[in-house]
Amino acid sequence: MSTGASQLYFTYGPENAAFKAKVEELSGENIDLCFQCGACSSGCPLTGEMDLLPSKVIRYAQLGMEEVLESKTPWICITCFNCEIRCPRGIDIANVMEAIREIVLRTKYDKFTLDELTPEELRELPQIAIISNQRKLTA
Repeated sequence: MSTGASQLYFTYGPENAAFKAKVEELSGENIDLCFQCGACSSGCPLTGEMDLLPSKVIRYAQLGMEEVLESKTPWICITCFNCEIRCPRGIDIANVMEAIREIVLRTKYDKFTLDELTPEELRELPQIAIISNQRKLTA
């Protein structure tokens, strides 16, 4: 038995630090400020439609988990800013959602124009995807 004081150290790093850095760069937010209080999720009017709560989206991004790119939550976010108003750390979660949408568009749909889409695809594609794509092409 050891007589000295024992200390337990936890070390962790994001699974994919590059993904986390990209989310922070595009959103302009320091997502490490989030301590998972859940205030953003409790204030969101659309959590019933989301597969991940806003707080979980932030957590996935903090850990560099690219699985968040498969979530429908960033596309459901209506940018009402209830989450930002409620966040005790002042994180603009709507900006994080927009950053995730941008990453999805850049990785999956980077090389398309509206002319390449069928009328049915245009009807089914979320409007925010079209707007984000046009912003990216004009920026």
